[in-house]
Amino acid sequence: MSTAPACLSHGRVTITPALRAAVDRLDHRSRHQAAYHFGWITVGGAPTSADAGKAVRPALALLSAEAVGAPPEVALPGAVAVELVHNFSLVHDDLMDGDEERRHRRTVWKLWGPSSAILTGDAMLALAQEVLLDTGLPTAAPAARLLARTTRHLIRGQVQDLSFEQRSHVTVEECIDMAAGKTGALLSASAAIGAVLAGAPEATVDALALYGDQVGVAFQLVDDVLGIWGDPAVTGKPVHSDLRSRKKSLPVSHALNQDGPLSDELAAWLTTPGEPGEEELRRVAGLIEGAGGRDWALAEAARRMALAEDTLRSIKLDAGARDGLLALGRFVVDREV
Repeated sequence: MSTAPACLSHGRVTITPALRAAVDRLDHRSRHQAAYHFGWITVGGAPTSADAGKAVRPALALLSAEAVGAPPEVALPGAVAVELVHNFSLVHDDLMDGDEERRHRRTVWKLWGPSSAILTGDAMLALAQEVLLDTGLPTAAPAARLLARTTRHLIRGQVQDLSFEQRSHVTVEECIDMAAGKTGALLSASAAIGAVLAGAPEATVDALALYGDQVGVAFQLVDDVLGIWGDPAVTGKPVHSDLRSRKKSLPVSHALNQDGPLSDELAAWLTTPGEPGEEELRRVAGLIEGAGGRDWALAEAARRMALAEDTLRSIKLDAGARDGLLALGRFVVDREV
């Protein structure tokens, strides 16, 4: 089970019953909206088989337990918890970004309003901690502490991301730090939480967390490329979606920090008011690509993934689980761009 599709399929099959049971604890309204968001039901409540996402984070959590010699079931509460935190952030992100669709379906805030989306996200976040602490394991408290710290860093990254919208200039280093919080923190926790629940040595947990950190930044780099040049059929969002909101993503930040007329023109466009049209968006995407933003982002993602792989190979792990972790990391970086 060392291929990425096999790991993801196993993770999804393993986690779904426990995730559904956890969501069933919520009040009726939050439960309905969360179930819709996960793709389990239609707006009216009928069962459906809509896309529920790749479940990368639960797969990492299960593999991290196997990597240290524990059965994957040990990591199941952690896998559920990281998936709940991830989806809390998605529900809130959709609202903050004004995104009306996710995975080709209307978003929670668009259907039920901003207040409901905030509360549904909050409910999932609280539920994640409850799921961990209800295990009764002696390792539950360290795992819950890891998740709480991770959520704080995730929120820090989101705060930075929003603050960048109000600034005319953002450095690449600032954007990397933002990505390490917004995306890297939860992938890092996912890659380590199974080992924490299994009671693995601190050095092993730290190495798995570092692997997740690097994969997380690589993930965000590729995601930012997809946010500008991605195929809507693959991303579920309109082409140039990040440019529509004039988001200073990683490729944009790199392009802005280059000397030359392309970066100057891009900087001027970012401060221009008004709703950009399709032709204008294509022109701006060309400016970013011409200034090296796309090529740099993909190369940096590959470099981060190489660092992640080196980290995994530096510690003693179950060979099959290590292969699975490596395959998932490559899957993240090698998405169609």
